[in-house]
Amino acid sequence: MASGDLERGAKRGGRGSNYNGNGGYPTGNYYVETHEKQWTSWLVPMIVVANVAVLIVAMYVNNCPKNNLGFDGNCVAKFLGRLSFQPLKENPLFGPSSSTLEKMGALEWNKVAHGNQGWRLITCIWLHAGVIHLLANMLSLVFIGIRLEQQFGFVRVGIIYLLSGLGGSVLSALFIQKNISVGASGALFGLLGAMLSELLTNWTIYTNKAAALITLIIIIAINLAVGILPHVDNFAHIGGFLSGFLLGFVFLLRPQFGWAESRNLPANARIKSKYTVYQYVLWVVAVVLLIVGFTVGLVLLFRGVNGNDHCSWCHYLSCVPTSRWKCGN
Repeated sequence: MASGDLERGAKRGGRGSNYNGNGGYPTGNYYVETHEKQWTSWLVPMIVVANVAVLIVAMYVNNCPKNNLGFDGNCVAKFLGRLSFQPLKENPLFGPSSSTLEKMGALEWNKVAHGNQGWRLITCIWLHAGVIHLLANMLSLVFIGIRLEQQFGFVRVGIIYLLSGLGGSVLSALFIQKNISVGASGALFGLLGAMLSELLTNWTIYTNKAAALITLIIIIAINLAVGILPHVDNFAHIGGFLSGFLLGFVFLLRPQFGWAESRNLPANARIKSKYTVYQYVLWVVAVVLLIVGFTVGLVLLFRGVNGNDHCSWCHYLSCVPTSRWKCGN
């Protein structure tokens, strides 16, 4: 979000632009008051470490020198031994084979819907197609996740990350049923969605509202636009974003502007409610939509429903065919 989004209390402190009138100093998009706890980010770095470890394990299981038949060329980086990568014709992202990813828990519709392997909806979030895929996702996670964890703590960010990843997996499995899918993109888009709803639900503490909103929407739109390229699972992005957007209304509430300061005033001058009416309304609506959305999505998935049968144009959300590429398998 825009770096100039400051809490309005800064304009009333009377001690310069870096003072918020209550002893707090700026940390990025707004000022943090002294009554707010600043968390140390450890969950996001641990998620990064876990994803790197899982890719290493996947490469070890893959064992290209032993299992590669040579139809698509030789293993890449042979000096890594059994950790060497599949031929670039098979996997241009410097990673394992699709069969290894499937063995490790990649999302595959048939095995989830008909093979009683619903755990793949979660395990696929921790798998990546290769080093390039992993770097892109983990760099995004560091930039997005650390800020959220510092402000809201590891519990809330962790819940949003996992449930957004699950939401992305469910939507992906409903619409992409001929390929396997891996990656933390759905969870990452969930954090982006949570950032957007956090801005909307905590509207009163921001000054440069329009700039912050426009900047974030442009970032989200660009990332979703990239998802219409072939081999990119945009349904996971959309499902994760929608889940995170709703979860943000539930978990990322902040007290309305002036509530903390009013606690030091006489009883008749205090702001009675910690949150505004619209914050409560958004919270209730988001909870209802989350329960309904996850319930309907999971029921349809385990009944083996193909989302494309009920939406003839939805496949364009994940890939738009052009003269330069097709949208097959």
